[in-house]
Amino acid sequence: MNRLREVLLVPAGNMFALTLDAFRVFFRRPWPVREFLHVSWFIVSVSIVPVILVSIAFGATIALQVGNVSRQLGAQSQTGAAMVLAVVREAAPIATALLISGAGGSAMTADLGSRRIRDEIAAMEVLAVDPIHRLIVPRLLAATVVAVLLNGFVSVAGVAGGYVFNVLVQGGTPGAYIASFSLLAQPADLYVALMKAGVFGLLVAMVAAYFGMFCKAGPKGVGEAVNRAVVVSFLLIFVANFVMTAIYFALVPAKFA
Repeated sequence: MNRLREVLLVPAGNMFALTLDAFRVFFRRPWPVREFLHVSWFIVSVSIVPVILVSIAFGATIALQVGNVSRQLGAQSQTGAAMVLAVVREAAPIATALLISGAGGSAMTADLGSRRIRDEIAAMEVLAVDPIHRLIVPRLLAATVVAVLLNGFVSVAGVAGGYVFNVLVQGGTPGAYIASFSLLAQPADLYVALMKAGVFGLLVAMVAAYFGMFCKAGPKGVGEAVNRAVVVSFLLIFVANFVMTAIYFALVPAKFA
């Protein structure tokens, strides 16, 4: 029980408290706009190319599976509709969040951890500069905004990759693929995808900020913090995706062709 409390309950409580502190000082002036822009550009620069490449692979893989199932059921004309649902509602937010966590979140943890072991954060506190307002708040907002924006790129690239694979490899009909987009999809699918991306980005930043701010001393402590941040981010993303998907299916009625 003590081990469970040390490993799970205490870090979860500290992470929640750190996030509440960030929300509490979110609108305090002067707002760190420069830090927000710097972090946002960094996350975009290290994530956008891998995100698009992975989304194309996601689209091709989903097209392979959906195309085979559709052919077995005699519903090849519905491949585009199933692709839109699978990519936009599920694959795009998860792929975006995982790559932002692996590329941007790990870098945020390393940056904050390095500041901690070099006593830069302690120096900020001595100078009456709130490190949560100066460092954590812009990172939370940057990860959330970038995740929502990149989710659009991933959705387009994934659907396009599925289109190319379905038409060129599986012999699908281009017109049927495009015409079936709106058969099963509805605006609520896009809204929940954007909401998922924002929540996942916020979770990634929360975990990265916590493990960076509370890392152990020395380079080894920073390395362990980065590893833990990535693993915990992945777990939280999948758990949050399941919860949000379950709530979505409970509240939004499905659309039938």
